[in-house]
Amino acid sequence: MRLIFLGPPGAGKGTQAKLLTERYGIPQLSTGDMLRAAVAQATEVGKRAKAVMDAGQLVSDEIVNEIVSDRIDQPDCAKGFILDGYPRTVPQAVALDGMLAEKGLKLDAVIELKVDEAALVRRMENRVAETVAAGGTARSDDNPEAFRRRLEEYRVKTAPLSEHYARSGRLKTVDGMADVDTVTADIQKILA
Repeated sequence: MRLIFLGPPGAGKGTQAKLLTERYGIPQLSTGDMLRAAVAQATEVGKRAKAVMDAGQLVSDEIVNEIVSDRIDQPDCAKGFILDGYPRTVPQAVALDGMLAEKGLKLDAVIELKVDEAALVRRMENRVAETVAAGGTARSDDNPEAFRRRLEEYRVKTAPLSEHYARSGRLKTVDGMADVDTVTADIQKILA
């Protein structure tokens, strides 16, 4: 089972991916984790990525695509995977389709968690308050202004993926504002 989850920050993609990884025994592939692993393992592409990052630049789509390609060739991805944070743009989605086709694979589903952004901001504020009340420390980007910037960046760069996958008939949507169990059940219906 090869899946992509779409949705803005805080939509619950990570929660749902974790439940699916447990149920199906497939890994959740986070772009950041894959990038850090490639750099740490000093793979050829990891060395190129490190040089770009050390220069204070953003890693190119070409490097990210290669890191993803290498990662999905690993044995733990034989039964499938859930992509988290990739693709972020339509060009990356096009590259992913080509990459999978070369490997004789295809996506089984692209699932978008639809959410109300104002409710997400309230949800984030509550999470921060609960973390602080419990004696924890909130993430530096867990504040309303930073969160709104992340939502705006999502709208501009990543939201066009919804239209891209809808045009190809692969996009399925789920009400991400429902409780976790309901969202899980709705995703299971799509995958059945």
